[in-house]
Amino acid sequence: MKSWLVLTLLIVSYVVYLLLGALVVSSIEGPYEGNLRQELIDLKQSFLQNSPCVNATSLEALLEKVINANKFGIQVLYNASNESNWDFASSLFFSSTLLTTVGYGYTTPLTDSGKAFCIFYALVGVPFTMLLLSAAVQRLMSIFTYQPIRYFQLRRGFDRKNVTKVHLVILALAVLIFFLVVPSAIFSTIESSWTFLDAFYFCFISLCTIGLGDYVPGEQNNQWLRQLYKVSVAFYLLIGLMAVLLVLQTFHKAADLHGLTDLFYLPHLHDQDDQEPILETSNSTVIDREPKRPLATGTQPSYSSINR
Repeated sequence: MKSWLVLTLLIVSYVVYLLLGALVVSSIEGPYEGNLRQELIDLKQSFLQNSPCVNATSLEALLEKVINANKFGIQVLYNASNESNWDFASSLFFSSTLLTTVGYGYTTPLTDSGKAFCIFYALVGVPFTMLLLSAAVQRLMSIFTYQPIRYFQLRRGFDRKNVTKVHLVILALAVLIFFLVVPSAIFSTIESSWTFLDAFYFCFISLCTIGLGDYVPGEQNNQWLRQLYKVSVAFYLLIGLMAVLLVLQTFHKAADLHGLTDLFYLPHLHDQDDQEPILETSNSTVIDREPKRPLATGTQPSYSSINR
C-alpha cells in the first residue's frame, strides 16, 4: 500500500512539473512569437506595397516552397555555393544522430527509400548503440568510480558514504567542464552566429538526447573544414553520451548505497523457485547446514560490492 502511495505522489508531482513547465515556457515564448509574427506580416505587406508588380498569390506560393525546403535543410540563400547536406561527412553526422537517438530533425531523408532504410537501419542500430554504450560505461565505471572509491575507503579509511558523495560531485563537475563548458567555448568560436549560451544549450540538449534541432553545427555558408568538423561533432556526441551515462550510473549506485532508491522502488521479490535447492541430492532428508554466525565487522559490504 505504501509503494502505491509513493507512486501516486510521483505521478502527481510529475504532472504538476509538466504543467509548470508549460506555463513558464508559454509566458516566456508566447509574447516573442506574437511580435515576430506581426513583424513578418508587416514586412510582407510592405514588400507587396513597394512591389506592385509582384502577385500576392505567387509570393505566398514561393514562401511556402522556401519554408518546406528549409525543413529539409535546403536554403535558397547562397544556394549556388552551399555544400550538399548528404556528402559523406554530413551523412555520417546524420547516422550518428539517428543511432544515438539525438535526432535534430534539421536534415531528414527526402525520398521514400531513404525513410524506409532509416527504419531498418535504426531498428538494428539503436539497440547496437545502447549495447556499445552500456559495455563502455561498465568498464569506465570500474576505472573512474569503483577503483577511486575503493582506494579512499580501504587505503585511506574514509567512510564509504562520504566518499561516494564527494566522488559524485567531482565526477559531475569534471563532465560539466570537459563535455559542456569547454565544447561550448569551442562551438561559440567556430559558429560565428552562436553565443556561449547558444553553444552550451546545444551541448546540453544534444548530450541529453533531446535534440531539438534549432542549433545544428556545420551549417554556415562556406565553413572552413566543414567535413572534418561534422565528423568531429559526431565523435563528440558518442563520447559525451558515455560521459553522461557514467555520471547517471554513478548516481544510481550512490543512491542505492544511501537507500534513496528504496523510497521509490518496490522491494526485491524472490520467487519460490529461487528458494528451492538447485541440485537434488539422493538423500534429501539429510541436509548439511552450516550454523549461522554473526557477521564480523570486516564482512560489511563495501561500495564496490554493489551489483554492476
